[in-house]
This record gives sequence, structure tokens and C-alpha cells, in this order.
Amino acid sequence: MAARKPARAANVSRDELMQYYADMLMIRRFEEKAGQLYGMGLIGGFCHLYIGQEAVVVGLEAAAEEGDSRITTYRDHGHMLACGMDPKGVMAELTGREGGYSRGKGGSMHMFSKEKRFYGGHGIVGANVPIGAGLAFADKYNGTDRVTFTYFGDGAANQGQVYETYNMAMLWELPVIFVIENNRYAMGTSVQRATKSPSLWERGAAYGIPGEEVDGMDVLAVKAAGDKAVKHCRAGKGPYILEVMTYRYRGHSMSDPAKYRTRDEVQKMREERDAIEQVRQLLLTGKHATEDDLKAIDRDIKARVNEAADFARESPEPDVSELMTDIYAEA
Repeated sequence: MAARKPARAANVSRDELMQYYADMLMIRRFEEKAGQLYGMGLIGGFCHLYIGQEAVVVGLEAAAEEGDSRITTYRDHGHMLACGMDPKGVMAELTGREGGYSRGKGGSMHMFSKEKRFYGGHGIVGANVPIGAGLAFADKYNGTDRVTFTYFGDGAANQGQVYETYNMAMLWELPVIFVIENNRYAMGTSVQRATKSPSLWERGAAYGIPGEEVDGMDVLAVKAAGDKAVKHCRAGKGPYILEVMTYRYRGHSMSDPAKYRTRDEVQKMREERDAIEQVRQLLLTGKHATEDDLKAIDRDIKARVNEAADFARESPEPDVSELMTDIYAEA
């Protein structure tokens, strides 16, 4: 793997590498801060961190264009940040404050941004998949060339509604990219124990949907696969499946001690496969940046994350009258 990096990096500009590095680092620092706030009792309910999986969404957002949509499950903070949502609004929502994207009523799993075409975080496993196909249907019906990125995990990949959606998406040739974020453990059960299939993306073959497996710890590999999938969908050829092999460093949620895997396994991934460290080494060995340059980026990101945390603390809790708002929509 190390020998292939320089060759692939040769086709990537310094600015692109720097952007990938900064975007992934923002997600990690934000999630680390969210973990701290959760421990302090400032975030209620569930909180699923994206630490370790940053290359997946950063690589795919780099392949997206203005007007494309994205929808995901409950491990969603990274997706929000990668598509350009304000860290202040995201953190305020996590802490249940009025300044949050859902005015403090959605929390970690349920925030949205119409402006960024981010349609949630969804708490029901696999339920976002048919909604993602619906977003793609709307774009096709309206005659646009937009694409929808529909993210779900290896656990959700065994849900029946996923395969109903595959069938409908291919039948109607919808411009949807199904992104399976395979982090190996779903809620806590190894994928080897939960499914008999040797791979998850190949299940699309039953419906005629093409796809591939991608190294989700390599942001450049994810970007390349994303470009291919986007081109396929924009050409009107229907859906595409990307099974992105990734790894989360923390438990399923903040309440999960993750005793179903060894510390050595996690440490080995951190030391040998970390997505941020790989890009950092490309920047340093290619002389695109110095240690001081990268430390400056980290300082700036930490300052922005701290600013977001301060904004969340200072934002008031929603008024009790908000309990009766956003229940129905005028049609």
C-alpha cells in the first residue's frame, strides 16, 4: 500500500491534499470535542462518533457537485461537516440548543439542512435508504442531472427495505449512489458473524446494479471511486453501489465499551491505516507542507471547534412553545 501512494498522489494537487487533510481533521477534532461534552453531560440521548471513518465522507463529498443530495443514518456529524454545514449549528443541535440546525429538537440523529441538501441523520436502521431513492426519483422526475448519496452501514445492509429499494432504483434507473460504510462491527457484531455473503456490494448484482469495494481508509481511493460512481449516475445509467471498507475507533455509541474487539486491533488500525496520517505523510514526504504548516492547521481547527462548543453553551434552550412547532407542514 505504501508503495502505491506516491504514484496516485502525483495526480492530486497540493491544494486538494491540504483540503482533504483539513476536512478530515475538522471532523475528528469536532467528534473528540463532542465526546468530551457528552462526558460532561451536555449532550443527551445517543451520540455516535465518526472517528476513524473520516476519509469516506470527505472523499465522496470531493466527488459531489453543487445541488447533489446526501442522506445518512445516525453516525452523521461527519457528513454534516463535510457538506459544509456550520460546526456551530451542529454542536448547538447536539447540545439541544436553539441555535442548532433543528432548533435543539433533533439532537445528534435528526438534523437537516435544506441549503446543503443534507436530509438527515435517521435513527431507524436502514430507513433512510428508500428515502434516498425518493430524493433521486425527484431529481430524475424534475429533469436534473443531480445525484443522491445514500449512506448506510454493514448492519443495515441486511435490512429487507434495502433490497426493495435496490429493485425500485434499478427498475426506474434512479441516480442514487448507495454507500455501504462497512466498519466491520455494525452495533457490535462482526460482519463475519452477521452475514454469509463474502461481500455486500455484490448483492446488487441480483438487480443488475454495478458497484465495487473501496479502501475507506484512503481518501484518494474513495475520491476516485466516487468520481466513477457519479459519472455513472449522471449518464443516466441508474444506481451504483460503493462498499467502503472503513473502521471506527470508538464504540458504536458513547455508551458502548466495545469489548467485542481487542485494544491491539484498534491500535493497529490507528498506527498503520489512519486516513488522516496517510495524507499527512503525503504532504510531508512530497514537500507540500511542513510540520509547522500542519500544526497551524490543527490549531486553527481546534479554535473553530472550541468556538462551536462555546456557541453551543451560550445558545439558549428552546422555548417550551417549540414543542408544538414543526409537527405538520402546509401542503
